[in-house]
Amino acid sequence: MPEFNYAKGRINDSLQFIATEIKEFEDDYIFIGWKEYKENRKLQKLMDRTVENIFTALIEICGTILTRQGISVESYAQVLSECSKKLGFSEEEQKVMAKMAIQRNRLAHRYLNFRWQSINMFLKNKNLILRLLKKVSELSEA
Repeated sequence: MPEFNYAKGRINDSLQFIATEIKEFEDDYIFIGWKEYKENRKLQKLMDRTVENIFTALIEICGTILTRQGISVESYAQVLSECSKKLGFSEEEQKVMAKMAIQRNRLAHRYLNFRWQSINMFLKNKNLILRLLKKVSELSEA
């Protein structure tokens, strides 16, 4: 029983963390365009790190859910894909979720040519992330 409580608490903490990071992004960076991003190294770091944090926490939440269910996976992409499948997302949405893991890696490992693409992917799929968080929240309340 302690493992279950730990996992549930960890999921709730991560849900709150992601909500805070998304709000920060919306408050501070939502209207930043490519030109301003490209010309401001400090801004790049802040935006990159915020999106990386969101993707990483999302992977952590999904990994915790799969572990609780005894499901083994081999990559971050598989974590997001399998979890979104378990939560009833379409095949196309599962593929998009898996691609978020790739974007997370690009940010974490500072692939310079792809960071802006990672930011754009987050923005384009923010509502998908929010839907997943809502389903996870409902699952953890049950």
